[in-house]
Amino acid sequence: MIYTLTLNTAVDMNIFSDALRPAAVNRTRHTEYCPNGKGVNVSLVLNHFGVPSHILGVFGGFTGRYIVDEIRQRAIPVSPVWVSDPTRINVFIHDGAQEYKLVNPGNRVDDTCKQQLLAQLEILQPGDALAISGSLPPGIDSGFYHDILRLCREKGCEVILDISHPSLRQLLEYKPLLIKPNDDELFDIFGLRVTTPQEIAAAFSELHRLGARAVLLTLGARGMAFSDGERRWFCPAPAVELISSACAGDAALGAFLSLWLSGASVPEALTLASATGADVAASAGLGQLARIDTLRTQLQVVTL
Repeated sequence: MIYTLTLNTAVDMNIFSDALRPAAVNRTRHTEYCPNGKGVNVSLVLNHFGVPSHILGVFGGFTGRYIVDEIRQRAIPVSPVWVSDPTRINVFIHDGAQEYKLVNPGNRVDDTCKQQLLAQLEILQPGDALAISGSLPPGIDSGFYHDILRLCREKGCEVILDISHPSLRQLLEYKPLLIKPNDDELFDIFGLRVTTPQEIAAAFSELHRLGARAVLLTLGARGMAFSDGERRWFCPAPAVELISSACAGDAALGAFLSLWLSGASVPEALTLASATGADVAASAGLGQLARIDTLRTQLQVVTL
């Protein structure tokens, strides 16, 4: 079973308006609400491709109930841990020319909630995979990541990490199955630049040296690259009109896992991931995922 863990879930509110004017009433043209949180998005995309998963995470208040209700309507198993404060709402404003991202820190998680989360992870079995995605909410520090990864090691559960916290470097000591950094995170956390094929190869070598067994590197509009420690591949990104970059990386990871974990070839998994990420980037939230097959035909994977 694939489990996804989101410690800082969210409701995304995508607002479409004309150009914003200060000190004036700005009327909106359209608003969309989406259940969100990076691990939640991974599970939603896995579900789209017919791959079962189980959502774990922290939820609170009326916004948390909205997310859980939306997940259950899609018949995806979810085991929420509840806190008293409402789950955060992130706001993305599209004014026809620019995108403005207003991302909140999240609700506070207390020690009782953390113990409940660790107790939930006791269900993990050898051969399961746990994808940990997203930021840390107030009340949880990076030591909690270590608690989770130690438990996964004891359970024989594989770990997939998609986090931007500086502790990612230390967490590689646990030899996660896969990490999914983007180019900004590689520089911020590891000081690695990936502007050329040679730099990408060097970055992969360093990440494997530190403990990562496989790396899926997302490069925004440039595409993505993957290394299993022996071979390296690159897949470009199809050209789309950007609506919002939010959720695109999560969707790409979910698409990649839907094939890679089932034993499909890396080129197959990469083209699906790249097309899915581009489809989402051209949508508000996850969108309808309706253009993936068309976008895949534009892609060809090369060996680095």
